[in-house]
Amino acid sequence: MSKHQTTLCVFSLSVLSLPAAVQAAGEGFIDGASATLQARNYYFSRDFSDIVGANRQSKAEEWAQGFILDFKSGYTPGALGFGLDAQGLLGIKLDSSRDRVNTGLLPVRDNGQAADEYSRLGVALKAHYSQTELRVGELQPNLPVLTFSDIRLLPPSYQGASLLSREIEGLTLQGGHLRSTSLRNEAGDDKLQAMLGHVPQRQVSSDAFNYVGADYAFNDKRTTASLWYAQLEDIYNQRFVGLKHSEPLGAWTLGANLGYFDSHEDGEKLLGDIDNQAFYSLISAKHGGHTFYVGYQAMFGDNPFPRVFANVTPLGNEVPTYEFAYTDERSWQVRYDYDFAVLGLPGLTTTVRYIRGNNVDTGRGFEGKDRERDLDISYVVQSGALKGLGVRVRNVEARSNYRSDIDENRLILSYTWTLL
Repeated sequence: MSKHQTTLCVFSLSVLSLPAAVQAAGEGFIDGASATLQARNYYFSRDFSDIVGANRQSKAEEWAQGFILDFKSGYTPGALGFGLDAQGLLGIKLDSSRDRVNTGLLPVRDNGQAADEYSRLGVALKAHYSQTELRVGELQPNLPVLTFSDIRLLPPSYQGASLLSREIEGLTLQGGHLRSTSLRNEAGDDKLQAMLGHVPQRQVSSDAFNYVGADYAFNDKRTTASLWYAQLEDIYNQRFVGLKHSEPLGAWTLGANLGYFDSHEDGEKLLGDIDNQAFYSLISAKHGGHTFYVGYQAMFGDNPFPRVFANVTPLGNEVPTYEFAYTDERSWQVRYDYDFAVLGLPGLTTTVRYIRGNNVDTGRGFEGKDRERDLDISYVVQSGALKGLGVRVRNVEARSNYRSDIDENRLILSYTWTLL
């Protein structure tokens, strides 16, 4: 057993064997605690089908095993309660080679090889008063301006402080200061960087990401309005306005998800001037096991959509491979989801979607165009010895005249044990 595996096992045992004195001193700390261990087996293959020649990597393909141990305490008794959350992560290489790295599953060492394993232990202290919670330490925020991007072997995290308050019925207020990040395939803390569209901006970094926002749910919680502000210090600042609505109509349920971002350069302007306005809309109609979607997304301004590297966003047409968020891009989406539970097959779901974009200002004297087709099939075993085992298959075909063509396949197996 490696030292990283030993660390994870010792952490697991120590969490589950807290001294009796601690339990007695803070009964709520233990009574409200939970702990899970998830095993995640991940195969990822991305073939850059338009790349030829020995000097450019034409394929990224790796297979890895991950373990995610989550512990969440309750709060100590009293009006002001304290608690602790911890997460232990371990990733193990099963298959890789120098000419197939950079899938996002495993770190790449200086010699160009993927690491055999990597691990991380993160802890967050928390305090709770009334309907307000303060967290300091390892955080995994899921916000319109910083969406939680658990899309590889292990989830990313950030280091800093966050505050969440629900003192007013229907109103959720949040704010935070993040100073560094642990990327999805890294064990250490890194400086915060940006992306413009699909292009990482690795030449500069920021000292902090700051955010404040409000979500207000009303109309029997069928409607939610959002207003947010975010700042990646000295790179960009961003405003977001969003509206979500769900409306029952007989046997149907209609839905709408609308959002608008306005982004500009910030402070020292480390990436120069930034000017982007992004609008997205995703309209849905659900009937039985069927859900139909139509989406439209548009970029305005002189630059692509800015974001923190390498997270995804809530943009309606952002999908696993392409973002459809480059300068001046316009894109349309059609999507269909089906839940086989209505046919007596609970746990089996499928998603198929197609997106086409055009009007891209490539800066190379021609109009950029791109398209993507995705197929996802997921199944969770409902009974028997394998109950809870999740299997997910994803197949993607993406084509563009200004960026790499991609054929992608993913196979993800996951199983979670409840420890507490």
